[in-house]
Amino acid sequence: MAAAKVVEPAPSVIDPTLRDELDIVIPTIRNLDFLEMWRPFFENYHLIIVQDGDPTKTIHVPEGFDYELYNRNDINRILGPKASCISFKDSACRCFGFMVSKKKYIFTIDDDCFVAKDPTGKDINALEQHIKNLLTPSTPYFFNTLYDPFRDGADFVRGYPFSLREGAPTAISHGLWLNIPDYDAPTQLVKPAERNKRYVDAVMTIPKGSLFPMCGMNLGFNKDLIGPAMYFGLMGDGQPIGRYDDMWAGWCCKVICDHLGYGVKTGLPYIWHSKASNPFVNLKKEYKGIFWQEEIIPFFQAVTLPKEATTVEQCYIELSKQVNEKLTGIDPYFTKLSEAMVTWIEAWGELNAPDRVSTDGPSKTGTRVAK
Repeated sequence: MAAAKVVEPAPSVIDPTLRDELDIVIPTIRNLDFLEMWRPFFENYHLIIVQDGDPTKTIHVPEGFDYELYNRNDINRILGPKASCISFKDSACRCFGFMVSKKKYIFTIDDDCFVAKDPTGKDINALEQHIKNLLTPSTPYFFNTLYDPFRDGADFVRGYPFSLREGAPTAISHGLWLNIPDYDAPTQLVKPAERNKRYVDAVMTIPKGSLFPMCGMNLGFNKDLIGPAMYFGLMGDGQPIGRYDDMWAGWCCKVICDHLGYGVKTGLPYIWHSKASNPFVNLKKEYKGIFWQEEIIPFFQAVTLPKEATTVEQCYIELSKQVNEKLTGIDPYFTKLSEAMVTWIEAWGELNAPDRVSTDGPSKTGTRVAK
């Protein structure tokens, strides 16, 4: 078991030093008017916008935000041949934003997600809750029945081993959604009017050895701890599958977190998911994945990583080898995916090298307006 690390209490998100430690990554194909609702919470932070689809289309970003915007031409220019690992016409393109960010923490959100309200009617500061999750330890080795013992008003219950109470560093904070649930296409089709109205005031650690379906629309993570594994795979245009990008990243990340001794929290914060995507379009994208996942999940449940793999990059390369060896029998796509995993790690290393000096940048930037 990895040695526990001391984690400092979470500061307020309005702390100016935190602004220098976190980027907000948004994939989009449309104008970002939704940012007006998020202005009180986002305007002090740097945004990385990854424009999907037609790179000649102009994306409008409201005034007053500090941002950089990358389109497909930028991705091709910056990564060169390695741009082949970044999905096109799929929200999986967001992981390019993770790669170019120079901050320790990442929060990523979809452009159809709005500010939710808690049961008292107060606006939920999702970003603040993600930061609290990430800056307090997780408890992956022993389940606490009061959920997160590091929240105000909670602690470890009687019978919880004192030797495990320091917890493990939190690598991922997985938020949830009110209104439109994150359903697959078959569930959408049989429950078209279903809405999530339940606000559960809880954060819990996903136990070691358990996988989970990670959703990328409301997600925070520590780039220093797990960033190289946050690859959303090859999806969308030219690929036989879509809408499994965040699932793939979640399975890979959880296996690596378990191996390296990091934790994953889920629960708060909630966002308001404003619209349901077309279930018939989704079914076409998900069709193969619905069948493949019945073999992919047992693969991840059985994965073991060697003790010699002590970094995320080493773990991910080893995982890519096992994907090629054990999943290619399902479909040749997995050979291509395993190769893309290696390309991703190579590109990540190049862009995140400590001594890298580069003039490569986005095609469009915006400057924060002084108040």
